[in-house]
Amino acid sequence: MKRTSQVERIPYDDGAGRERHPLGDFPSDSKTSPVLSQSRWVMLAFAFVATVINYLDRQTLSVMAPVLLERFKISATIYSHIIFAFMLAYTVMNGVSGPLLDRLGTKLGYALTIAWWSAAEILHAFSGGAISLGVFRFLLGVGEAGNYPAGVKVIGEWFPPQERSLASGIFNSGAAVGAMLAPPLLAWTVLEMGWQASFVIVGVLGFVWLAAWWIFYRTPPINPAEPEVPPPAVWALAKTRFVWQFTLSKVFADPVWYFYTFWFPQYLKVGHGFTMKEIGETAWIPFFTGGIGNLAGGFLCTGLLRFGMSPQIARRVGVLFFSALMVAAVPAAMVHGSALAIALISTATFGYCGALANVLAIPRDLFPKNAVASIWGLASMGSGFGGMFFSLVTGWLVDHYSFKPAFVLFGLTPIIAACLVWWLPRTIAPDVRTGQMDALGA
Repeated sequence: MKRTSQVERIPYDDGAGRERHPLGDFPSDSKTSPVLSQSRWVMLAFAFVATVINYLDRQTLSVMAPVLLERFKISATIYSHIIFAFMLAYTVMNGVSGPLLDRLGTKLGYALTIAWWSAAEILHAFSGGAISLGVFRFLLGVGEAGNYPAGVKVIGEWFPPQERSLASGIFNSGAAVGAMLAPPLLAWTVLEMGWQASFVIVGVLGFVWLAAWWIFYRTPPINPAEPEVPPPAVWALAKTRFVWQFTLSKVFADPVWYFYTFWFPQYLKVGHGFTMKEIGETAWIPFFTGGIGNLAGGFLCTGLLRFGMSPQIARRVGVLFFSALMVAAVPAAMVHGSALAIALISTATFGYCGALANVLAIPRDLFPKNAVASIWGLASMGSGFGGMFFSLVTGWLVDHYSFKPAFVLFGLTPIIAACLVWWLPRTIAPDVRTGQMDALGA
């Protein structure tokens, strides 16, 4: 008897954008049940708050760098090695955390993830120099790698296709909120209680989240249209054209966000002569517009669905539209006025987050819910390696030329990423759908 693959999926549309089988739709009564409706937004709130805490943990060292570098006599080069330790762990562990979450389940997997990174954050308070900071930062990266695969898994389990882009935008806006809150909150705790207390307080927030998660987590409803099957093997997923092309798109898309996160304050100082006070007053603006972009990306997809587009087409249109806005980075470093430059950069971050809100929801359109964390983990490895590579390119460009070619680079790479997303397969490749059970670990 012919056996079907664990990742086999009925084709989503007929090539004209008309939906034939809404993969992952909930039972018909799920949309009218007040209890279910409330539960899925509670689960989304947990994922949002976890992402805020994730970015607070991530930004703690950055905010306190002036204090710690002076205290431990750490040079800028050594500090870059500490950052690299975090990025290396974060990148590699994305490929591990996703499959682990698919096998352990959402409740336990998410709990272990945030417990690990919160404990690592607290360990920073016991740092005695560059080596210990680097070790603790590496451990933080190991744990933080699980946040996005876990959040995407929550959304894939709880939300029907027409709501996933909006839910993804809300979830991902936690990154922008965390990046905005980190400088004022952490600066205050350093001044009032010292640098050790700052690490401990932020780490404890994770354990508070963990206690609430363990109490209030609910198992998502069973979908009769999608029976439970064992999670597919990671290697089998990685060989599909969808997964490797999706991963490649992240190589070109996500370094844009890393560029603004790590280089924007330095650009304001070098390019416009901003003081630290002026940087503190303005550096949050692109992250604020990024948060709005997350919601805009979800609302655009929802609007396109109401006009009759299938979810797959609507999400791809959203990615193209918002990626086009990211080209605003090209003239950002060429204008003379700082206000206009910040406005252009803020347009680019708005576009990045709007595109990401739709990208986050795409894998679940084709793959079962117990595969999306694995897929996102693999894609995040591409994101991390791209981030490390383009960070080196950025440093070389700035040292040898200026910020201008860097802004041109990060204004054009999103177009490459958007094209890769647009041309993603809309059905699973035939060699995966035709019963290669051994390759899938069956």
